[in-house]
Amino acid sequence: MKIALLGLTNSGKKTLFTLLTGRNVPATMKPCEILEGVGPIRDKRVDVLAKLFKPNKKTYAENHFVLCPDIAEGSQTREWMDPARRCDLLCILIRAFDSEAVYHPAGTVDPERDRANIETELLLADLQLVETRLQRLAKEKKGGQSQAQKLEEDILKRFQAALDEEKLLSTVFLEPHEETAIKSLDLMTRIPILSVYNIAEDDIGNDFAAGIFAISCEIEKEIDAIEDLGEQQEFLEAMGLSAPGLERINAALYDALGLMSFYTVGKDECRAWTIKKGASAPVAGGKIHSDIERGFIRVEVIKYDDLIELGSEQAVKAKGKLQLQGRDYIIEDGDICNFLFNV
Repeated sequence: MKIALLGLTNSGKKTLFTLLTGRNVPATMKPCEILEGVGPIRDKRVDVLAKLFKPNKKTYAENHFVLCPDIAEGSQTREWMDPARRCDLLCILIRAFDSEAVYHPAGTVDPERDRANIETELLLADLQLVETRLQRLAKEKKGGQSQAQKLEEDILKRFQAALDEEKLLSTVFLEPHEETAIKSLDLMTRIPILSVYNIAEDDIGNDFAAGIFAISCEIEKEIDAIEDLGEQQEFLEAMGLSAPGLERINAALYDALGLMSFYTVGKDECRAWTIKKGASAPVAGGKIHSDIERGFIRVEVIKYDDLIELGSEQAVKAKGKLQLQGRDYIIEDGDICNFLFNV
């Protein structure tokens, strides 16, 4: 899964990119350049499982981030959109802190205005693309129209109606075969969006509008620099935070993408795996290796909470809590899985 980091100039997205990936943004980076990086998803469940099983290594799931060029409102080229079109989620960072030392392109800080303006840019880009494609289909119709073209035209007209009402295309329901028909168009507002406010320290703990995730990138830099976990926890409590913002934002990104984690454990490795919510056991096994999906027999499942409560695999089995599930089983978040297969 690729996540696009978008934002206006001085929104803080470069700082967030570094925090999420550990990769510094070069000072020589040109305005039109993109930067990609992979960051681990810090997962306390992996840490707890590693303490229980003492494996040779522990492996977190990862997110792939794409740092896009600064958003240029009203730009006819919309170069900042190009790399984002190929991503699975748009994470839009919006400045919500005041600072005379930090320039804002609009001259004043107004996160609701910036959020609305960016959304408008996305809607206009999609409307332009939809109308251009409809015009092309109208020309092609003169020579006869295939079933595929009729289907595409019907979908695009529904999209056009939604865009005229300033509705994101993600709100338009499509059947799976309809999704396939328009997939190549790379429409921006069909991509899930997570709006993130980069807030001041004084605003930590405040409530924001529904659908808004708030984080202070400057405070997160301080938290990330504290190596001692005890000291870090004290700092979090002093700030009124339940967990580091990086943990919370990764959870929000997962939720926006409809993802969850399952785990495999053993002496060699304790590892988190990422799957779509609603994935069946064979599909989950296929994330580990295609042979598991192809030759799936059954899966042994231990619920994470049962393992933590009882303290060991042996205790879970003794209590009859080990589940044997077939290919129709839908994996649940936190499941600890051992796949049995034969190829």
